[in-house]
Amino acid sequence: MKKYFFSVLFLAFAGVLVYSFTASRSKKVANASATKNFYDLKIKSLDGKSMIKMSDFKGKYVLCVNVASECGYTPQYAGLQKLSKQFGEKLVIIGFPCNQFMGQEPGNASDIESFCKKNYGVTFPLTEKIDVKGSNQHEIYQWLTRKELNSISDATIKWNFNKILVGPNGNWSKYFGSSVDPNSTEITNLIK
Repeated sequence: MKKYFFSVLFLAFAGVLVYSFTASRSKKVANASATKNFYDLKIKSLDGKSMIKMSDFKGKYVLCVNVASECGYTPQYAGLQKLSKQFGEKLVIIGFPCNQFMGQEPGNASDIESFCKKNYGVTFPLTEKIDVKGSNQHEIYQWLTRKELNSISDATIKWNFNKILVGPNGNWSKYFGSSVDPNSTEITNLIK
């Protein structure tokens, strides 16, 4: 009888743990999924003085890139700037500074802006510094990386300069890893 009692008690405890974990995860996803449309999303600009609204980019491709100033891929800023100029009004590139990968974006907003303009002539929008993964992941990156929110695909941000293309209709289009050059045909053929 004691053995039966402890078995039931253990199963009940395990059930409560599983339920709590599932409920917590569901609550996070439910909160994030209240925004199901890419165009409902927004983020502070790098200087914090304005909001960058994804709805302002309806009808354009949007290339979202998590960027960092002290990474081996940092020279891709030049390629991103070139891509931005090449496609003009057809494409918006947004750089999302992130310090989650070996602390390679340690600067403040002023440092980041100065570095990007001085070294690469960056004119495309840069956002506030954010988390692109983990428990403090920004809602834009929740949408970009979770199929349950974007309805197309999951993506894992593995390092700096991962790129995700959103189509002119606001639908998730394709993920590109850090090693994919911004001006590669993998990217440019999708935008043409």
